[in-house]
Amino acid sequence: MTTTQLTLVQIDNYGPWTVTPEPRREMDLQTLQSRLFADLAQFVGSRDAYVFFTRFDNMVAVTNGLDRDAHAKLQESIRNRYPVTISLGVDVSDSPIDALEQATERVQEAGSAQDQSRTEVLAGEYLSATESDDLAIAHFDVNDATGKYTDQLNEFDSFIQIEQGYASLMRYMREEHGALSFFVGGDNIISVCPDLTPADYQAAIDHVHEDAGVDLKVGVGRGPSAHEAGIAAKHALEDCRYEGTTVEFAEPEALAD
Repeated sequence: MTTTQLTLVQIDNYGPWTVTPEPRREMDLQTLQSRLFADLAQFVGSRDAYVFFTRFDNMVAVTNGLDRDAHAKLQESIRNRYPVTISLGVDVSDSPIDALEQATERVQEAGSAQDQSRTEVLAGEYLSATESDDLAIAHFDVNDATGKYTDQLNEFDSFIQIEQGYASLMRYMREEHGALSFFVGGDNIISVCPDLTPADYQAAIDHVHEDAGVDLKVGVGRGPSAHEAGIAAKHALEDCRYEGTTVEFAEPEALAD
């Protein structure tokens, strides 16, 4: 059984702030968003968690191992360094989408994302110290993306191809399994998953091939934190490359790396 703790990160009152007292320069906003994501990634990454940017004003973190105090410290760090604050909703489930739904509800119940009176919400449930179920991370990679796209097409058309594959996989994994999939650059997609079989992953790969014409392979790992599960998934993906296979699960010893 997998158990995933997810945190919704939402910038408080961000939309109105971007146009007050007048619309702000777009590159200034892009700079703020990218730096904020980088700081969030550094903070949670140093604690073996993952964060994904989604729409930038909203981000999703896999936070197994982070308690309420760690979340409060994150809010304090952002408050002290940025002109905006963040609200955090946290929840736990064996289904990643259920954990995110519940985490989102905790923030929404405190007020709208554009409500000036809603500031630094911190609400949720956390994994207890006695809960030891692992979480599952799947690392998908496009087969020969360099040869098929990067070295053949202009960058925008390459981007379209990769994004079509990502969109197809993202929707399929969410609708079929309640998994959450995130583009992480290049031709890589990371999925936070419930317990799935090799056949389940192969079905997802087959769907993306038929739906978007993009060929994928995937390595799957498990561990008590996103970092440990993700490293195991990277090892399994290397096994795919070495063996010429499309689905590989990490061997238990990969978790020790």
